[in-house]
Amino acid sequence: MSKFFKGCESESESESSDEEVITQRPPGQKAFQFSDDEEDTKRVVRSARDKRFDEMKDIIRVLKNHKKIKDMSNVLNDFELLIKAFEKAKKIVDAEGIPSFFIRCLVELEDFVSECWEDKEGRKQMNKNNARGLTTLRQRLRRHNRDYENEIKRYREHPDEGDDLEECSDDEKSDSESDDGVMMPSPFLRKVEEKPEVSSDDDDDDDNSWPSSEPSETSSDDGDYDPSNMASMFLKKTPLDGTTKKDDKKKKMQKKKKDKVVEDDEEGEWEEVKGGIPLVMEKPKMFSKDTEINHEAVMNKLTEIVSARGKKATDRSEMIGILEELLVVSESNKLGPAMACKIMFSIIAAIYDYNPNIATNMKPEMWQNCLDYVIKQLDHLVEHHDITVSENIQEDSENVETSPYRVRGCILTIVERMDEEFKKMLQGCDPHSTEYIERLKDERTVCEIIEKLQAYLEHNQVPTKELCRCYLRRIEHMYYKTDAGPRAREIMDKLCKYIYVKDATDRLRTHAILYHIYFHAIHNRWYEARDLMMMSHLQDNIQHSDIPTQIQYNRTMVQLGLCAFRQGMIKDAHNALVDIQSIGRAKELLSQGLLLQRQHERTPEQELIEKRRQMPYHMHINLELLECVYLVSAMLIEIPYMAAHEFDARRRMISRNYHNLLRNSERQTLTGPPESMREHIVAASKAMKTGDWEACKNFVINEKMNGKVWDLFLQADKVRAMITQKIQEESLRTYLFTYSSVYDTLSMVTLSEMFQLEPAVVHSIISKMIINEELMASLDEPTQTVVMHRTEPTRLQSLALQLAEKVANLVENNERILENKPALNHYKTGGYDGNQQMNRMGRRDQQWKQRDNKWGGHKDYHNQWNDNRDNWKNRDRDHQWGNKSRRDNNYHSHNYRGNRM
Repeated sequence: MSKFFKGCESESESESSDEEVITQRPPGQKAFQFSDDEEDTKRVVRSARDKRFDEMKDIIRVLKNHKKIKDMSNVLNDFELLIKAFEKAKKIVDAEGIPSFFIRCLVELEDFVSECWEDKEGRKQMNKNNARGLTTLRQRLRRHNRDYENEIKRYREHPDEGDDLEECSDDEKSDSESDDGVMMPSPFLRKVEEKPEVSSDDDDDDDNSWPSSEPSETSSDDGDYDPSNMASMFLKKTPLDGTTKKDDKKKKMQKKKKDKVVEDDEEGEWEEVKGGIPLVMEKPKMFSKDTEINHEAVMNKLTEIVSARGKKATDRSEMIGILEELLVVSESNKLGPAMACKIMFSIIAAIYDYNPNIATNMKPEMWQNCLDYVIKQLDHLVEHHDITVSENIQEDSENVETSPYRVRGCILTIVERMDEEFKKMLQGCDPHSTEYIERLKDERTVCEIIEKLQAYLEHNQVPTKELCRCYLRRIEHMYYKTDAGPRAREIMDKLCKYIYVKDATDRLRTHAILYHIYFHAIHNRWYEARDLMMMSHLQDNIQHSDIPTQIQYNRTMVQLGLCAFRQGMIKDAHNALVDIQSIGRAKELLSQGLLLQRQHERTPEQELIEKRRQMPYHMHINLELLECVYLVSAMLIEIPYMAAHEFDARRRMISRNYHNLLRNSERQTLTGPPESMREHIVAASKAMKTGDWEACKNFVINEKMNGKVWDLFLQADKVRAMITQKIQEESLRTYLFTYSSVYDTLSMVTLSEMFQLEPAVVHSIISKMIINEELMASLDEPTQTVVMHRTEPTRLQSLALQLAEKVANLVENNERILENKPALNHYKTGGYDGNQQMNRMGRRDQQWKQRDNKWGGHKDYHNQWNDNRDNWKNRDRDHQWGNKSRRDNNYHSHNYRGNRM
């Protein structure tokens, strides 16, 4: 039949044809299909739902491959493509609901990102693109999953609910399988004629050529082989009743459970247990049935468990559980307090070993478990005084059976390790989060444990070295607190003085001194803190100490400077802060953060060590407050000094940072109103130069500066009043230095009104300036005036003096250059070899010295030799130089002295 007419055949004929093209046409219309034997293209009509979901499945498949190789940048791109594809299918999702494979993908991706983020070592080894992709993906995924919290929670609770729905992987289900589990025709394969039924009448051959209207029940699984239907052997088969393989598995599991229940019912009837199940079994699983639980058996088991510590295949959490179970067994069998103490030491050690990386902090649940066992162990030791605990006790000399007990271990080391873990937990928390506050609440518990340990060690009369270590731990939790208690000063003095006397190592004593000075400084005891610092002489050799000691020294000096500033001692405050602020690395020197080094990058090990040295956030010193105090102190010192030595060429620079700040401000062409803290200080300095103390005070003390700096002090009003008074006094001194050449006399009453100072204060300031020869004037007491003597040079005279001094320096330099020329020396000496004569005189001078040493005991001879030597020198000098000019004599005299030396 022609191909043209083949398109007009009935639908029943076209279904059985091998050359049919499946199309969709409107009802009632005929379609003519043209097909060639060479091109067998098939057009498949898919619904919009299948297209959108298949697109999402393909993206998820690629995303899984990128997750396997941890290509985070491509995972981020795949996630963005998946979100776009999901938005395209929004209408379908609204109608049918969110597909299960999409929720599964979000859950798996969230777990994957969390795992990568917690792996800090792996993150450090990532390149920049992957690290940036991981950070971005974590943020976007968290933001995106907020809209699907209920679906994700439901999926996590019942992850197997969506298994009977569509699968994303081709290995689990074919893409051609529908949601109902019915096998659909594959769009990539030709329709194959179904196997015809074999008629019972073999003589009717025409009937065998027609396909059967009923589906064939035979399959390739039954062993039938059909060479004409090769593709059907590789397609998934679905039973006619609509069940799947997973349904069969579920039925088999249910059947097994049912059979097991039946077997249990056949064994005997159920009995009601009265009184409940005992919480503690007398014979736990770790011991065999016939083993007698005694001290020896428990010790052997404990040794066996502890010997597995540190091995690669050891489960740390399981080890802690086993040791806790062993502790319960020991207590239930009443093996004595020493055995419980021994096991608790092992449990605490296992908790410390739970985290393999010593640089990372504990998990919160493990930290709470650690606190509980340390408290329990300490209370246990306090309760049983007959237990002797020491790290010097050997294992073979332990006694856990009879009193007095001897157990190997050190409770002080355990508490010190607990304190270090507490510090690491604070370092690992975000200081601006509630988690940091929750962890900081544990400090009260830590302090109580240290106090209990102190009482225990004092009662048992341990060596002084251990007691000093315990005291220092308690001091570390007290020295930086202003509200440590009413008896804080008494306790601090007692603990520190004990360490001063009893400690045999310099390190503990040095730290105790620094903590003591810090404690005095924050409580405004300036003189005690200063005297203790001066007596300790720590500033002489602190550069040879270890880095933690140097960090604590820097923190102590900063607090000493702040204390001096609060007391109004500006010069002392500036001297204490200048070393920290002059370098520009206050943040790093105080161990409050890492600075970027431009010269070389830190290795991961160095960065890790420096991070472990960082101070917890609640112990930080405000760096902006520190810089403001330093700049204000420099302003109050530098501005009067600059006014007094305006025309002095030898004027020295007191604060280099402050001068750089002023110089940068003067370079600006347009200066606006001050905004930052530094700009306020610069504006105040310019106002003080002119003697305008009110403007200077308004720039230093205002609402913005109060919020940034001054309100951070404990007694803020007192500090502001002190700063105002200092500004008035230094503005008066600056005014007198600047305008003293203009006035003949000045009224102290007028000065008192101008600067709003008491007349006695004005009189005192001017008197000090006159005594120190800073102001050439005198006081007229009856009239209360200052009489200027006008001895200060004018501006022209000052410039002339500077010029004369520079010319003199230039002449001296030229003479030194001429001295080094040999031709000029030969001309001046008239060809006489002066060097030979100098050498001969040097040898003769050496002979006189030897004779002086020989006759040094005889005073008369000694004086005679000195007189003869001086006469000889004068005679020889006259013979050498003759009647030359004074300049030549000076020159050769200088040359003689140089050769002699």
